[in-house]
Amino acid sequence: MLVTITSTAPSAADLGHLVRKHPARAQSFDLSVGRAHVFYPEATDERCTIALLLEVDAIALVRQKRFGGGDIASLSQYVNDRPYASSSMVAVAIGQVFRSAMTGRSDSHPELAAAALPLTITVAAVPSRGLDQLATRLFTPLGWDVTERAIPLDPTVPAWGDSRYVDLELTGHLRLSDALRQLYVLLPVLDDAKHYWVSDDEVGKLLRAGEGWLADHPDRDLITKRYLAHQSRMVSDAQALLDPGASADGAEGEEGAAAARATRSPALAGLRAEAVLQALADVRARSVADVGCGEGSLLTRLIADPQFTAVIGTDVSVRALTTASERLGLRDASDRVRERIQLLQSSATYADSRLHGLDAIVLMEVVEHIDAERLDALEASIFGAAAPETVIVTTPNREYNALYPSLPAGGFRHPDHRFEWDRQEFASWCTALAARHGYDVEYRTVGDVDPQLGSPTQLAIFRKGIS
Repeated sequence: MLVTITSTAPSAADLGHLVRKHPARAQSFDLSVGRAHVFYPEATDERCTIALLLEVDAIALVRQKRFGGGDIASLSQYVNDRPYASSSMVAVAIGQVFRSAMTGRSDSHPELAAAALPLTITVAAVPSRGLDQLATRLFTPLGWDVTERAIPLDPTVPAWGDSRYVDLELTGHLRLSDALRQLYVLLPVLDDAKHYWVSDDEVGKLLRAGEGWLADHPDRDLITKRYLAHQSRMVSDAQALLDPGASADGAEGEEGAAAARATRSPALAGLRAEAVLQALADVRARSVADVGCGEGSLLTRLIADPQFTAVIGTDVSVRALTTASERLGLRDASDRVRERIQLLQSSATYADSRLHGLDAIVLMEVVEHIDAERLDALEASIFGAAAPETVIVTTPNREYNALYPSLPAGGFRHPDHRFEWDRQEFASWCTALAARHGYDVEYRTVGDVDPQLGSPTQLAIFRKGIS
């Protein structure tokens, strides 16, 4: 499957800076869906084209539980369009290979990343199910001129008519990040299928990739249902987040907004993981430890991204680590995958030399499970002994609890939480800790932000000595 992105902007070859792929050489990437190749058929100041070629090994996919499913004996697992059609496999490749460009940020060329560029995108053999001219219907409201060229079932037998596949060409003036995020969402929507199990984190992916364009799209409901594989609970969660002014039963105003917010916890876990992945991409981390990894929710995302060359998951619970190993499919994984990941029994409050010298350590919803008098030990272990270049911490924002009607006043979100901080308490802890260990700290929100109470999850990025 082949995707090309062409720019005719002045100094067009600078497009390479946005995707962080040098025009002078071809690059290959081992992905969860196959092997991707990025190269430049042309790269001049007048015109630059980036090509993404994806090779899918259909047999290898069958052997992966994530893609093959339970019935690997089914003939349909071996005879299908996966190696030839630009559907969810290509969307996954775009999300993994062009993750940096999708963020819309560039340290070297910030103006270029923020600018609308004259772009032409071609995608070969796109499945289009159920509705005529569906690609035109989906992409035109986003500012694209769309050309769909139907592919005949057999060019030598015109009587058979056209297949359900089209060669797609999009032309328009858009930011590269917007264009990539739209492709990432809409390619699976056109096919109305995903070639992997759709879990709760898909809601977070949809909301992140759809930021700025999905909420106002005239076919928002169609896009949401198809992207989330018609899973009604996830569709409801996504629609509540996209339209916070109305609850599922149509209530409006303040009561409707509160009711919608109260249903968001299933989606919040996905949003939190995506926010952590984004932070790791922003600091360009390659070696990462998820401390307190539990059953491996974040680890599955880390190991699926080739950016992370070394991944460690630690937890005090042997049972959790066993579940994480099963979830990651390590018993049947390739040697290359097993070389990239380690699962270690360890505690966040005890120094572990195996964590020293990493690019980043993640404490995702961990600190609130530690007794307050043991936070000094966590600080000594993570910021003192391990001393990574970056530490990413997420924790609940206590102020936001008022928006959960089922939560009693003063109650915690989880029975194992020892405390929950408000925004000022979290900032005070982070500021003092950063000063003691030579880090700078940046704060981000996760989830929908209430004007008075903030976001449900608060995130801090500690970076060593950048100021």
